[in-house]
Amino acid sequence: MVEGKRHGPGRGQVDEVDVGALLKQLSDQTRRLAKQELELAKVELTVKAKAAGVAAGLLTAAGLLGLLALLTLTATLVLALATAVAGWLAALIVTVIYLATAAVLGMVARPRIARAAPLAPTRAVESVKEDVSWLKTRAKLART
Repeated sequence: MVEGKRHGPGRGQVDEVDVGALLKQLSDQTRRLAKQELELAKVELTVKAKAAGVAAGLLTAAGLLGLLALLTLTATLVLALATAVAGWLAALIVTVIYLATAAVLGMVARPRIARAAPLAPTRAVESVKEDVSWLKTRAKLART
């Protein structure tokens, strides 16, 4: 605790405070707080990164199993069609169905991608530019 010099008998008021000591205390506490906040951020990021890594591994495994299921389904479709037509024709029919589905999905996705572009956060960038402009104007006014 920083004490000041008291003036007058029994007044109990602090007129002068050791500003240097207060500034040193503020600097020390600010430095300690910043260091603690950084340590907390490191711990939090480490925990989140580990959780994200596990989730990514599980998602990758799910994707691979989904792909294997699609390949098995393809074989099933070809074999089922092969009971009615020649094997090569059954495989061709399944391939054409897959290509047609891919083409439709691509045509649906293309305009959606165009609407999403550009990926840069344009509104946020404009907002920051406005803030900078406002600060520059305020700084000029404060100088005059």
